[in-house]
Amino acid sequence: MKGIILAGGTGTRLTPFTRILNKHLLPVGPYPMIYWPIFKLRDSGIKEILIVTNQKDLTFFKEILGKGEELKVKLYFKTQKTEGGGIADALLSARDFINNDKFTVLLGDNLFDDSLIPYIKGFEMQKSGARVLLKEVSNPSRYGVPLLDTEGKKILSIHEKPNQPPSSYCVTGIYMYDKNVFQMIKSIKPSYRNELEITDVNNLYIKQNLLEYEVLKGWWIDAGTHQSLFMAQKHVYEYFLKEGKND
Repeated sequence: MKGIILAGGTGTRLTPFTRILNKHLLPVGPYPMIYWPIFKLRDSGIKEILIVTNQKDLTFFKEILGKGEELKVKLYFKTQKTEGGGIADALLSARDFINNDKFTVLLGDNLFDDSLIPYIKGFEMQKSGARVLLKEVSNPSRYGVPLLDTEGKKILSIHEKPNQPPSSYCVTGIYMYDKNVFQMIKSIKPSYRNELEITDVNNLYIKQNLLEYEVLKGWWIDAGTHQSLFMAQKHVYEYFLKEGKND
């Protein structure tokens, strides 16, 4: 299985820093933010990783990461044709990299403690379709929010940033797809934000009864705001202190 890290976007919630630097290169603990999703994929056994970013930021990523030798992975790079075009639009850039394999997608600003290994194993046992990871949060209206059936076994629909969330869970930026995702992306239309929404893609999988889900057990954060970036820093350094590391 291959991995994809989406590290584009405009990073407007983290201005003024992101006026000159891609947010995924901002520090979280002793490393740039982008290191953490690379570590998660690598530690799950995924060593071939595609990073999708903006054209103007590509040189910075290559200078910092090289080809992945220091991180013991093999890195590839693609640029998103439409900057700010949405997660699904960015994912289209990976079509040639994936071919016909299943793959795992991480948003580069999603940081978490759980190992991906059990979730990837579950997806590998899934004959076809997609799998998303959920997390219970205090402010679900900031995210895509799932409506679950009464027994909590299925996602009935996903609602993007709803004013009245149908549950206390959010869909995290951890996705697993089969090759059919690219056809589904081609079939959706831009939202009112003029983006190709990954929520629309996931809802197409739901309509075909092909979307499975699991819930993250440990800490998770979307480090895309000043406050959440600070919380991510705090969590990482508390971990290093607990482990007796001085990096």
